[in-house]
Amino acid sequence: MKTAIVTGGARGIGAAICKRAVRAGYRVGVLDLELAACEALVAELGPGGHQALAANVTHEAEMKAAFDAFRDTPDLVVNNAGIVRFGTLVEQTVADFRAVVEVNLVGTYIGAREAATRMLARGRGGVIINMSSLNAVTPGPGSGAYPSTKAGVAALTELMSLEAGHAGIRVNCVAPGFIDGGMSAPIYANQQIRELRGNAVPLKRLGTVEDIANTVLWLASDEASYITGQQIVVDGGVAHSALLHLPRALS
Repeated sequence: MKTAIVTGGARGIGAAICKRAVRAGYRVGVLDLELAACEALVAELGPGGHQALAANVTHEAEMKAAFDAFRDTPDLVVNNAGIVRFGTLVEQTVADFRAVVEVNLVGTYIGAREAATRMLARGRGGVIINMSSLNAVTPGPGSGAYPSTKAGVAALTELMSLEAGHAGIRVNCVAPGFIDGGMSAPIYANQQIRELRGNAVPLKRLGTVEDIANTVLWLASDEASYITGQQIVVDGGVAHSALLHLPRALS
């Protein structure tokens, strides 16, 4: 049986990835800050030896212990844990900026390094998928350190793909756009914002957590076996839609 660890796995996009991985035949380690939340999702996932793994992604020793507790070297590791602190850069405190860097960038590095170290030692490849964001491509004002960290995740992904590729380890990242779930759920509780953003997307809808989970599991599959070092933007086309909203002539 294939195995996977998903950080930030107890809720939102992470939980959707865990569920999709189970449907694809994986034994899953749900890694998150709160053990109770991990255990609740593991119970929902049903039989299959799935495990609840409590750890703070910014703590190297906790992450090592969680990977050790999983027993198997995972075939797939998804570094999904992330936070945001809203506010303009001049309004942000240095503490807020550092907190986001620690979780989103350093935490992704720790998870990816833990995965790569074990996959290299095992000697039969593996897949690491990091979670970037539309903000890495086109930063949204008022999102503080978030865009910088996600751009850093994309660069980290490229570098690790070069350093681990010789061992058959593929490293990619997924950049969600306007997703109706996870950390963005409070934004889309406002019906006007839902409609405004949904209508701005060329596909005319918000994305779902399942859209992201499906992309992650496709990247992990043999169908994507020659793809590495890439950032896959899953946004319904909104990242390159500026001219759609700025026509050359009035109709």
